Amino acid sequence: MSGVDRTADGQPGTELVFPAVARLELDELLTQLVDRAQDVLATQSRLRGLLRANQMVAADLSLPVVLRRIVEAACDLLDARYGALGVIGGDRHLEQFIHVGLDESEVARIGRLPDGRGILGLLIEQPNPLRLGKISDDPRAHGFPAGHPPMDTFIGVPISIRGEVFGNLYLTEKRDGRLFTVEDEELAVALAAGAAVAIDNARLFAEAQRRQRWLQASTEITRQLLAGDVEPLSLIARCACDVAAADFTLIILQRTPFSRLVVEVAIGEYADLLAGVVVPATSMVGRAVEEREPLLLAEAAGDTALFTPGGLDVGPVLIVPLAGIEEGVGALVLGRRQHGRGLCEADLDMAVGFAGHIALALELAQARATREQLVVLEERDRIAQDLHGHVIQRLFATALGMQGLAARDRTQRMSRYVEEVDETIREIRNTIFELRGHSQFVGSALRARIASVVDDVSDILGFAPRLRFSGPVDSGVSEVTAEHLLAVLREGLTNVARHARASGVTVSVVADTVDSIVTLDVVDDGVGIGVVQRSSGLANMRARAQELGGTCIVTPGENGGTRLRWVAPAN
Repeated sequence: MSGVDRTADGQPGTELVFPAVARLELDELLTQLVDRAQDVLATQSRLRGLLRANQMVAADLSLPVVLRRIVEAACDLLDARYGALGVIGGDRHLEQFIHVGLDESEVARIGRLPDGRGILGLLIEQPNPLRLGKISDDPRAHGFPAGHPPMDTFIGVPISIRGEVFGNLYLTEKRDGRLFTVEDEELAVALAAGAAVAIDNARLFAEAQRRQRWLQASTEITRQLLAGDVEPLSLIARCACDVAAADFTLIILQRTPFSRLVVEVAIGEYADLLAGVVVPATSMVGRAVEEREPLLLAEAAGDTALFTPGGLDVGPVLIVPLAGIEEGVGALVLGRRQHGRGLCEADLDMAVGFAGHIALALELAQARATREQLVVLEERDRIAQDLHGHVIQRLFATALGMQGLAARDRTQRMSRYVEEVDETIREIRNTIFELRGHSQFVGSALRARIASVVDDVSDILGFAPRLRFSGPVDSGVSEVTAEHLLAVLREGLTNVARHARASGVTVSVVADTVDSIVTLDVVDDGVGIGVVQRSSGLANMRARAQELGGTCIVTPGENGGTRLRWVAPAN
């Protein structure tokens, strides 16, 4: 730069000349100022991009949508070609891998998605930001599978929620071909912090929705149970399976004899394999039932005592004890397959609350059914009393009068009338026994089971046997002896129906507390023993007695027919 100096009267004077060095310094300062202004504009632009990214991430409360938006926003913000977010599971591997930048054909060529090894696994073990100029140059890299697109530049940052690492954000291949910078890393860390808040909000919202679904399921089950039109256990299993998004649901109950744990209801995967399976007390279910404590298993496939069929793809499992069910104590089991979405403590808490509501609903439904049954039984008692107090007494008096007339007249017709009246009295007595029998044996143990066997065989006999009890039959006979006694009773009555041609049978069960034995007598008025062609049934009854240290004897009855006497230790 130069100029012409002029005098006071305007005449040209000496020329002003700026030194070249000063001119260069000024140009350099101007250039630096322009560069700084461009850096400020670029930084401002990236900050706006970060704000837009955070705004986009926080715009939804659906967790799957939030996770994908985080990856998309990170790729836009750092101008990366590929991005992914890996969610860390309970086994410290990636249980979810949300990726952006790969089309369906590329994903198909790659095959199985990463599960957290190599560089990705390094971020899981050491949750700190990581930048690489070339992935393959790092000795910790495991390489890419066949069909994987080439990737060199890499940046990864952890996403932490309340001090716990939720997952990692991965970005590769900056579009302009340059390396990821420190500023890129700072932006990624800032975005991860905002993403953590959005993820936490989405998780809380999803948990609130799950709790609402559990409560709605409890309410619906309670309503249907109290309506009394459904089978409760299957309804509970179906609802729990749907609400928990489980792959299979089991209801395991403690059954007699020997208080075994049995899979009563199986819904979903492996239902055919697991239904009816006896679960050992040494299994995790047995432990939960015995200790009345719920369990959350991150990996249940190794519990062979629980899942006896081999080769089952079983991953996380919830075991919630059930108490208060009329059928017995047991557990609700909710499970998912391996390598799927895991289960957490929140799921366990919700399942425990659900089980408590269901136990109460079952108790209410059972109480209502018992009350209705008592009303029926009271009505039967009233009918039986009326029959006994009015009808039988009148018939009995009529029969006595007719019997006196028959003795005087000695007519065959009058004797036949007397026999018909006697037969009518016997039929009414049988009816009274049936009416009172249901009332007498409801809720009892061995007596009710004996009466049930007698009722079952009455159809093939063609009449109802007379049933007599003596002693503490319910409390004085062990379960093992009771099982053998019921089998012998059924065999004995079946033999009467097949061979005796009897018109009446008397069944007597006596529990002797002095000698600690139980005696079963089955006496019929049929044709007698005769020649025994096959003795398999009799041999079976004798074998049952000998197994317990008792005896089984078949003799002719006092007034014809046959007497079966089976004696065994009561305990």
